[in-house]
Amino acid sequence: IVEGWFSLYHRRIPGDQAFLSQLWKEYAKGDSRYVLADNFTVCMETITAVAWGPLSIWTVVAFLHNKPYRFVLQLIVSLGQLYGDVLYFFTEYREGFQHGEFGHPVHFWFYFVFMNSLWVVVPGVLIGDAWRHLTRAQLVTDGRTLEAKPNKSKTK
Repeated sequence: IVEGWFSLYHRRIPGDQAFLSQLWKEYAKGDSRYVLADNFTVCMETITAVAWGPLSIWTVVAFLHNKPYRFVLQLIVSLGQLYGDVLYFFTEYREGFQHGEFGHPVHFWFYFVFMNSLWVVVPGVLIGDAWRHLTRAQLVTDGRTLEAKPNKSKTK
């Protein structure tokens, strides 16, 4: 919802008084790209709202119903979130951290670094979790496949 608001109303946020616009303006104290309607942030947040949001809901439902594809969804969503955040940090780094008050304890370290680092750490942990489950499932599948094949040395 929050990213969708930004995606739809990014041009109106600077002058808008709606609660979610105020939230984005506060966050923009750490990264002014959000009040400048920067192309990268608009595209990234739109992808988050349109793809990762609905896929996240599907992932939760898949886990609640113990669906066999739940870890595949977890891996896809987590990789997408991680990729977006790496690009988010790297584009600002390449631009010399010019969209915020570099080093400010709240605006830079809390808003920009800490809040966005969560989108590196949490997906990283979930990628590792999905990797372990998918690897284990593949080992079981490969083991069954190998057992089902006839032993060539005994057939002669």
